[in-house]
Amino acid sequence: MIMKIEESAMLDKFVNYIMLDGKKSLAKRLLDDTFEEIKSKGQKNPKGIFDKALENIMPRIEVRPKRVWGSIYQVPQEVKPKRQLFLAAKWLIDSARSKKWAQFSKFLAAELIDAANETGNAFKKKLDVYKMADANKAFARFAQRR
Repeated sequence: MIMKIEESAMLDKFVNYIMLDGKKSLAKRLLDDTFEEIKSKGQKNPKGIFDKALENIMPRIEVRPKRVWGSIYQVPQEVKPKRQLFLAAKWLIDSARSKKWAQFSKFLAAELIDAANETGNAFKKKLDVYKMADANKAFARFAQRR
């Protein structure tokens, strides 16, 4: 998929998603440490791994709740590019933050490498979203209704 967001803008957004309590310099350092960790694991191009990982994790379809005649249905809908980036980054970061016994940058690097190879927790989350959308495709007719 061709990204609609520039690479530098994508990295800046990812830094903002990593950031906690307004500490942007710490978030940038964590991303730099992550890229160094990817290099130390034998990968030549950490930004290429980053791009491939995000491309593999970005969902094209998600389910959204829709109320129709008093019932709430999970309706599969296409995801806009900005939301695709948000969801992919959120899944990566949440997966890396869920492991507590070492540095965040090591876990983020491992998760990025796994996502580039189409494995790992974040990629599993994308597959779960696709399974949910496939299970609820009968309700896709409600997506056009406003």
